[in-house]
Amino acid sequence: MAVVALAGFLPGCVAEPPPRQSDLSGLCSAGARGARLAGAAASPVGQTPTDLFCFDLHATAAAQDAGGVVELGRVPGPFGVTVTAEGNHVSNLTAWITGLPDPGQLGPFEAYVAWATTPTLDPVIRLGPVGNGRNPLGRISFNKFLIMVTAETSADATEREGRLVLRGRSPSSLMEAHDLLAQAPEALRAPEGMSHDHAGGMGGSVWSPPPMYPGLPMLPGIMALRPRVDAWLPEAPAPEDLPPVRPRQLVRLGDGGTLDLEADFVRRDIGGRPVVMLAFNGQQPGPLIQVPESATIFVNFTNRTPLPTAIHWHGIRLDNRFDGVPGVTQDPVEPGETFRYRIHFPDAGIYWYHPHHREDVQQEMGLYGNLLVDSPRADYYGPVNLEQVLMLDDLLLGEDGIVPFGEDSSNYALMGRFGNILLVNGEPDYALSVRRGEVVRFFLTNVSNTRTFNLSFSGTGRDDPGRALPVKVVASDVGRFEREVMAESVVISPAERYVVEVRFDEAGEFVLSNRVQAISHREGVFFSESRVMGRVVVDPEPTAVDHGHAFATLRENADVARDIDAYREHFDRPVDHLLDLTLEVEDLPRPVEQSMLYDWVYFNPVEWSGTMPVMNWASDGGQARWMLREPGTGRENMDISWRFRVGDVVKIRLHNDRNAFHAMQHPLHIHGQRFLVLSQNGVPNDNLVWKDTVLLPTGSTTDILLELSNPGRWMVHCHIAEHLEAGMRFVFEVEP
Repeated sequence: MAVVALAGFLPGCVAEPPPRQSDLSGLCSAGARGARLAGAAASPVGQTPTDLFCFDLHATAAAQDAGGVVELGRVPGPFGVTVTAEGNHVSNLTAWITGLPDPGQLGPFEAYVAWATTPTLDPVIRLGPVGNGRNPLGRISFNKFLIMVTAETSADATEREGRLVLRGRSPSSLMEAHDLLAQAPEALRAPEGMSHDHAGGMGGSVWSPPPMYPGLPMLPGIMALRPRVDAWLPEAPAPEDLPPVRPRQLVRLGDGGTLDLEADFVRRDIGGRPVVMLAFNGQQPGPLIQVPESATIFVNFTNRTPLPTAIHWHGIRLDNRFDGVPGVTQDPVEPGETFRYRIHFPDAGIYWYHPHHREDVQQEMGLYGNLLVDSPRADYYGPVNLEQVLMLDDLLLGEDGIVPFGEDSSNYALMGRFGNILLVNGEPDYALSVRRGEVVRFFLTNVSNTRTFNLSFSGTGRDDPGRALPVKVVASDVGRFEREVMAESVVISPAERYVVEVRFDEAGEFVLSNRVQAISHREGVFFSESRVMGRVVVDPEPTAVDHGHAFATLRENADVARDIDAYREHFDRPVDHLLDLTLEVEDLPRPVEQSMLYDWVYFNPVEWSGTMPVMNWASDGGQARWMLREPGTGRENMDISWRFRVGDVVKIRLHNDRNAFHAMQHPLHIHGQRFLVLSQNGVPNDNLVWKDTVLLPTGSTTDILLELSNPGRWMVHCHIAEHLEAGMRFVFEVEP
């Protein structure tokens, strides 16, 4: 079926006549992956989603000529995806239906009504009356669900009692338990003669399996896998010979100020075990550098580690030669050497610094810190009682400490390295005490290698302990939103920052939790994963200064809107550049290939948790090649050649390839510039903020508008550290 046959019936098309049922049949089926609901004829990438975001409605015998398509549309929100506090994805459903006869032809019926339910048929939710044509159905947040259309005696029917005429199931419902004997027989048996801790790479180093995901045992053929590369950790002194890690210290610097910064080994205790890690100035996180907007500071960096390194000042539009990318803006800082950075801060907000050389190793081991840039305006943010700067991380620990890395190439190349210990400011037990009614502003930064968090605050001793406190979303990467909004939770992918405010209105204990919906691919089911990352104790004594009214007021930032006004004329213009984000694999073990091909039936828009640790651990950058590909030229990664001039404004369409061997989300970071996220899957973004990192869900298409204001050679890359190491990067040039 040609996609153009849908013209005039689906969004963005121009012809008037509705399609025949034959034109709709199978549009979103497994055999039609990559079909677009609209816009495909105009663009090789398309503006709208794949079969992960749509499904077919099939007719029963009662209405054999009927059919339809349901689209799972983007629900606008301040984050890359919209989910509930429990982690359920929220979709805006729209059904296009054709061929429905007059309901009176089927019996004593007057209308057709749509319903949503789970695979267990409980509960059943009324979506409303429908007919031929376009039918907005509202929002839904089930993990797996069915849509049914029935003929009813009244359009106001509140219970499904009539005749079933159309039915369909969500893309996630295609995910079912593996028939392993048929689908992945190699996963059921371990190769003969393979010891449990056999050598991995050419150097003969010994690998032991990584920590398993609790409650999800792996099969013998998977457990027998080992990485091809050698197991490796940076050579370090014994824990007892290292200084203990120190908490982060605040360093205030004015214009012209200087900071001496050293990277070296430290010892820390996590869960009662000594662990060798890396730290800036002996602190985890590294020093919190606080500066005024428009200041210029100097950082004298000394590398005391055995690894070449550099420091990238993430999100800051600084002089290109100090961007900290070895091989692009500077030579690596070798062990024992020093490099002097000059950093100018044109934008208020929260930023961070980290290595940009084997960051899969150095960042995981603790080399990261925040920069807080203060606006000269006292009212830049609203009034609060307290501010907290939080760096969110996860750490992968085994019985002997940090799980080793691949030496010549990073492993965990398929999905990235998920940790099994969640950390806030380097600690697994963040704690905060406030008074009743106090408003706290949190500056959040995700510094994990891979994990996207879904953070919420909820009470433990309340009448409704699962209820999440409202979160006011104020700002993101490079400034404030056009208007403040309330949310249930904060979705934050690697390298993103969000500034949010929370009012603790009742005495008691509240928990900061990461709540997501993980997937058991083997069983084909979703399950809730909730991890407490910290606790807030609220004293019954009321706050001395009550900012409750200000917290309840959602400010409109007219100055932000005026700044963006100059770019609105570019929003609807044609796309200048297209990028596909995809994956090619080679020489993967057969158990992995067989298992992953079955998992390909459904990919969650965000892979929230590392439920396949061994097959992920056993993949390296030579087996998994992550790519940014320019479809018009076929150029990939470092062969892409983009040249701009200062003052250019460029519209870029980013398509996250659903058809990749293992598709997953990508937090895409652009160095040295700022951009606006215009739309996702064709849904315009009506509340803009300047960004430097954008979360691209699996199968999605996202339009951004890139402002070129800073000359130099700048990198574009996925900020999942293992994807970066596996090739997902290129460099563009901005001429003065």
